[in-house]
Amino acid sequence: MKTLAERSRAAVWHPCTQMKRHEARPPLAIASAHGPWLVGTDGRRYVDGISSWWVNLFGHGHPRLAAALKDQLDRLDHVMLAGLTHAPVVELSERLAALTGLGHAFYASDGASATEIALKMSAHCWRNQGRPQKNGFIGLAGGYHGETVGALSVTDVPLFRDAYAPLLRRSAVVPSPDARGAAPGETAADVAHRAARALAAHLEQHHAHTAALILEPRVQCAAGFAVHDAAYLREVRALCDRFEVHLIADEIAVGFGRTGHLFAHQSAGIRPDFICLSKGLTGGLLPLSAVLTTDAVYAAFWDDDSALGFLHSHSYTGNPLACRAALAVLDEFASRDVLADNARLAARVSAALAPLLADERLAQPRHLGMLWAADARTDDPGFAQRFHHAALEQGLLLRPIGATLYWMPPYALDDEAIERLGAGSRAAFDAAWRGRPTAATPAVVVP
Repeated sequence: MKTLAERSRAAVWHPCTQMKRHEARPPLAIASAHGPWLVGTDGRRYVDGISSWWVNLFGHGHPRLAAALKDQLDRLDHVMLAGLTHAPVVELSERLAALTGLGHAFYASDGASATEIALKMSAHCWRNQGRPQKNGFIGLAGGYHGETVGALSVTDVPLFRDAYAPLLRRSAVVPSPDARGAAPGETAADVAHRAARALAAHLEQHHAHTAALILEPRVQCAAGFAVHDAAYLREVRALCDRFEVHLIADEIAVGFGRTGHLFAHQSAGIRPDFICLSKGLTGGLLPLSAVLTTDAVYAAFWDDDSALGFLHSHSYTGNPLACRAALAVLDEFASRDVLADNARLAARVSAALAPLLADERLAQPRHLGMLWAADARTDDPGFAQRFHHAALEQGLLLRPIGATLYWMPPYALDDEAIERLGAGSRAAFDAAWRGRPTAATPAVVVP
């Protein structure tokens, strides 16, 4: 009888995966999950060190979230949102508005769709205001905002972008405020100011044709967890105001406490014109994304003419089950001081990772909230794959981005999980480092 992994390899096209590699190493089959632990079909346990692609906040099978879904399933599973409404979507929209200062939530199912919605909304807003020439966009070097065609147009990661380049309407790219780019004697704030000056120079020339700037506040995750100083966001906000350009905050990965604030942009004391949310929005239970915006943007679509309305829809927009899961996430934040609890948990994780992060084979160790990262001093393209497999052998789910090791665990680590995260990560790094290729061992490129 075929194993689940073998059946998956034959029937499932896995995301961001060269499927041929699964001939040599089948996908890991997971049977269940509890708290920070994933359990394989063979009974082995793994610490979910990346929150199942950055979505899980409070651990798998969280009782509050599970109970909310079961209750909602007995009430209303789904109904279209065009011309109809329901309690979970209304309450979620109200509560997100209270937390962010932005209302008028528009819902979809994933982060890339949220990016598409924000881009379309921005350009259409300017068009409705009689300025259709303002339809271009700006992204940061190394920025990533999803893999649909519109989202790829503002993404600057060649692996994702280049294969589909003929389909894209490329956006402008300005320098990243990545603190790793500091010259000798420069601080992270200096890098932020330098990047802001480059943005100002670009806007001086191109603001008349620019609808919006999109960025991930504080951390560019797919760019190797590039952390920047909050000063950059303050300068960007001022520049966008000065040149009449919308600011889109992509909080898909960095929202809901990941950076030590409920939303990452709040660390700079600013308010963007759009916020894109997904991933942690439902605590990893169900697909849901939301775009929040200002009263001014919403007013630009308010008219008797249907052509001036926002022309976008998803069949599952505002799904009641997903909205109820998101409400349970907000209830968890409201019931206790999650950010303070996370700060205490982060101190323990930092102590566990300290021996590895102090290793001279790693550069630029960095930590923000519940995120940790460091760059292996190697240009070996096979390193990431070896580390990933070595981590699995240590009972850890970790997926480096190139040479960047990172940890983004759920906010529910127990003592055993913390110990394994620290000791197992170091053992996996040592094993991956020892396997560096020689002239007789060709490296394998891994996305």
